[in-house]
Amino acid sequence: MTLIDLFDLSFQGRANAPALEFEGHEYTFRQLDERSNRLAHFLLHQGFLPGDRLCVYVANCVEMIDLYLACIKTGVIFVPINILYREREISHIISDAKPKMLLAEEKLAALTAASQEFSSSRPSVDIDGDSPAGIIYTSGTTGASKGAVLTHNNLAINALNLLTCWQITSQDRFLLSLPLFHVHGLGNGLHCWLISGCRTRLLKRFEYKTAEETFLSFRPTLFFAVPTIYVRLLEMPPASARQIGQFMRLFVSGSAPLPAHVLEQFKTLYGHTILERYGMSETLMNMSNPYVGERRPGTVGLALPGVSVKLLDLAGQPVAGGETGELYLRGPNIFSGYWQREEATRASFADGYFKTGDLAFRSPDGYYTLCGRTGDLIISGGFNIYPREIEEFLEEQSEISEAAVIGLSDNIRGEVPVAYIVPKEPILAGVLEARCREKLASFKVPRTFIEVEQLPRNALGKIQKHLLPKP
Repeated sequence: MTLIDLFDLSFQGRANAPALEFEGHEYTFRQLDERSNRLAHFLLHQGFLPGDRLCVYVANCVEMIDLYLACIKTGVIFVPINILYREREISHIISDAKPKMLLAEEKLAALTAASQEFSSSRPSVDIDGDSPAGIIYTSGTTGASKGAVLTHNNLAINALNLLTCWQITSQDRFLLSLPLFHVHGLGNGLHCWLISGCRTRLLKRFEYKTAEETFLSFRPTLFFAVPTIYVRLLEMPPASARQIGQFMRLFVSGSAPLPAHVLEQFKTLYGHTILERYGMSETLMNMSNPYVGERRPGTVGLALPGVSVKLLDLAGQPVAGGETGELYLRGPNIFSGYWQREEATRASFADGYFKTGDLAFRSPDGYYTLCGRTGDLIISGGFNIYPREIEEFLEEQSEISEAAVIGLSDNIRGEVPVAYIVPKEPILAGVLEARCREKLASFKVPRTFIEVEQLPRNALGKIQKHLLPKP
């Protein structure tokens, strides 16, 4: 099977059902199927062959969905580009992916007009589940971004896992505000929608100033978001938040750690416990807190069906129970490799397991807690320091909005922790240091506290520590 075979549950099985709302327009599944069929024929007419790449530099819109569907119907590899990227970053992706065509927003109207003359019937192309569907470029926080090749099977098993574990059905109403250039919006959002057949409202972007009206007018039951969005939703008027909570079924958070205090405040305001999960561009979704059962604050839950997990130390040996190690993953969700980078692909796998670079520990009952990245690990005087532990403590302080901790070179201890804080109100560094000394081991206490207006983040809200100003 390919993704289209699964999407046909909606394209054929619910052809006349309302499928999508976008900026005041509504589309049925039949209309979306026929629109993308015409575009698929257009691509074939332009000389595209299975395996060719199409780069798309477009904000959320119906045409972006048309393009993605046209690609997977023709075997063309869809390569979305972050719309926040500029010339240097775009040039790197184009040079690496070597697409047959780059489509930007200003070309969409002409493209749609040109495709109208083609047949609305589906083209016949020989592809299978192992065929690549897309290349998602990583955020490049440790160097030039690499293209993760995701197959039809990778994306299909990911969506089927989420549909089952999160009980998503055609009866849901899905509010999709995440960017479709990222696996969170594309791999989770778009695929869960098209396979389940639920009615979806697509937003060009999340905007807090219109969030209240959007929720109350569409009345969704399902919402995927990143922590920064949930922080903004805490500002919702309490009466509206309670009303939203009454028709909502599931709030999901991912792409960056969700502070435990945000989860608790959200539960108080909306009456819902946000479900936190863990995924990557290379692996799609790996773990999830349960839909039915305990959604444990600070954890990313249990391994999803089919996902095998190992926690290994720096020497590649299993860590003892409860100790922190690097996450190694194996399963049908794991990507096939980095585009045109055989050496990087080989270096990313060991004994069939993908080396995530994420640090975590496992509770006796199977819940995993992320502790940061291997590159974030601070070794001070022979002691391992996991920045996330310090960051969570700092974010529990009422005067602090956000915190990020990095290691700074030290002639005596090798490295020492340094904290960057976004204050809600003035607070003296000496006060913070005293609180840290009371609750944390002495070697974990930041040597410096640096106030910043905001932490540098990528489009999905993940902190980019390499962009923090040097002390």
